[in-house]
Amino acid sequence: MAVVKEIMGCSMVEGSSFVSSSKVLLNHGFQQRNQLLGRPLWVPLEKGGLHLRRVVRQPVAAVSEDLMKAAAVPAEKAVKFKVRAVLTVKNKNKEDLKETLVKHLDSLTDKIGRNVVLELISTEIDPKTRAPRKSTPAVVKDWSKKTNIKAERVNYTAEFTVDSNFGDPGAITVTNKHQKEFFLESITIEGFACGPVHFPCNSWVQSKKDHPGKRVFFSNKPFLPGETPAGLRALREKELRDLRGDGKGVRKLSDRIYDYDVYNDLGNPDHGINSARPMLGGEKIPFPRRCRTGRPPTETDMNAESRVEKPFPVYVPRDEQFEEVKQDTFSDMRTKGVLHNLIPGLKASMLADKQDFKLFADIDSLYKDDSKVGLHDEQLKKLPLPPKVIDTIQESSQGIFRYNTPKILTRDKYAWLRDDEFARQAIAGINPVNIEKLKVFPPVSNLDPEIYGPQESALKEEHILGHLNGMTIEQALEENKLFIVDFHDIYLPFLDRINSLDGRKAYATRTIFFLTPVGTLKPIAIELSLPASAPITRSKRVITPPVDATSDWTWKLAKAHVCSNDAGVHQLVNHWLRTHACMEPFILAAHRQLSAMHPIFKLLDPHMRYTLEINGMARQTLINADGVIESCFTPGRYCMEMSASAYKNFWRFDLEGLPADLIRRYVYQYYIF
Repeated sequence: MAVVKEIMGCSMVEGSSFVSSSKVLLNHGFQQRNQLLGRPLWVPLEKGGLHLRRVVRQPVAAVSEDLMKAAAVPAEKAVKFKVRAVLTVKNKNKEDLKETLVKHLDSLTDKIGRNVVLELISTEIDPKTRAPRKSTPAVVKDWSKKTNIKAERVNYTAEFTVDSNFGDPGAITVTNKHQKEFFLESITIEGFACGPVHFPCNSWVQSKKDHPGKRVFFSNKPFLPGETPAGLRALREKELRDLRGDGKGVRKLSDRIYDYDVYNDLGNPDHGINSARPMLGGEKIPFPRRCRTGRPPTETDMNAESRVEKPFPVYVPRDEQFEEVKQDTFSDMRTKGVLHNLIPGLKASMLADKQDFKLFADIDSLYKDDSKVGLHDEQLKKLPLPPKVIDTIQESSQGIFRYNTPKILTRDKYAWLRDDEFARQAIAGINPVNIEKLKVFPPVSNLDPEIYGPQESALKEEHILGHLNGMTIEQALEENKLFIVDFHDIYLPFLDRINSLDGRKAYATRTIFFLTPVGTLKPIAIELSLPASAPITRSKRVITPPVDATSDWTWKLAKAHVCSNDAGVHQLVNHWLRTHACMEPFILAAHRQLSAMHPIFKLLDPHMRYTLEINGMARQTLINADGVIESCFTPGRYCMEMSASAYKNFWRFDLEGLPADLIRRYVYQYYIF
């Protein structure tokens, strides 16, 4: 066996044509000098002849005579043997007519040489050619025979011929001579002594006419750059260069290029000044980078990239696009969202009264199981719709057209009005990442006082002293009883512009909470601020819990402004910025700098998937000018500028993760993992 190992590198066992049909049984106690029991061993003599010697020792393996003959040949006369590849290709569940026709055309032309070709690449360098050792090209043999198989996954086979000194397979190239791309899930090579070699692919393989180069896939064995085998180093670097691109030209949907660009495609200045939006990214307005698409500029602004509107897709690298199942799920959710907004949208846009909500009952009517309120017949009759459509709406008003009722409202319909629920949602609602310990009283702004006035808050000791359960402010601060949700600095610079928009009204808010002896939070003060009307004056007002009916509604309105600000910060900062936008440059960098062989890339890859596609769709319909976000949130057209301001002033990479974020806010003792 020592001779076998020296000559063959990675020797052949099960699956090779040179191995006996019986399995190779390896003994658990490998001896330093392996011998064979009761088997003829071909031993080379000095004159090149062969002498049959029978050796009787402790058995460790049963190897066929053919294998030993191959092992006996000197390295310079290495023999060839065959190994088998199994390709797993994932089919689409739904194909349009064009795809079906091209699929059958590929099946016909596959028989005349326009097929799928594979080539194995060793981890070792051939000392003669100074290039990686390669197998002979292998054609996928049974592609045309399996064209009509309707299974989700189809296995195809190919057979390679390699030299006995080939070594370990480390990469495989795929050339697609068909017209149609296909999704290659994996390749498994059988026939080497090191066992089956698996190549995880999970990628679209484009036609050679679209991308002439060969696609390369690496085995699932990870390597750091400095540990990469000699035979794979050049391939590793070439693959990364291809993924980086050259930063030029318009990207095709079939490309796999990960490059950077700024957010200069949110508006469309060709439609007028109201549709223009500032460029996000760079020194003037810092913002994370997005994936470059390379589209030409608009006609009226050379710095703005032209837009692609629905139903046409925005470019993201081909492997980042939704798979069919994911796309179907996303489409179903989008359809449900459209249906949920159909009735309120029709009411708001078509009825004579343009107000969205006149009564709380209008909000209740959005939920499914509220039988007391809903669309009235007289309102439906005013809609310019056919009678059958109106009947359908009436019949379905408790079905797909309505939202599921929030669980808290099934127990208490007016829970959202109460202080305890308002406080509970500060740590258990959709946005629990803004509440933090109050370190200084009164709170202090970090904004420039020359522009925004004095930094001190209008909150005074008398505002909260009666709500501290007999404690002084110093005691409450020392015992960590006071907490704050502070939206002052993020909203104040934008308030003049926000409040100049039609139908918009906002304040910069600060909310103070007290931690009660029973462990619950209680809101005890809300500060509402407006920008300074003069350089040294500011408009500030502190609202405290009610003592009469008038102050009760003032308090409820103050809480409503806090909730409005909370919804905006949640979506624009904590969701879009921190979860989506800030992750995109990391994803681009990972694909540009980390090979698929890198162990860190293997760890990150499942978590990065689909983010670029979601972000591209967001630029198209959500965060764009007059998109969903601008239409639904108080900041309106200034939503993305506010998100960029938060990135510049509040985002820090070293404080984003846990437990650093909880420690910074001093709330880690109240969260249970």
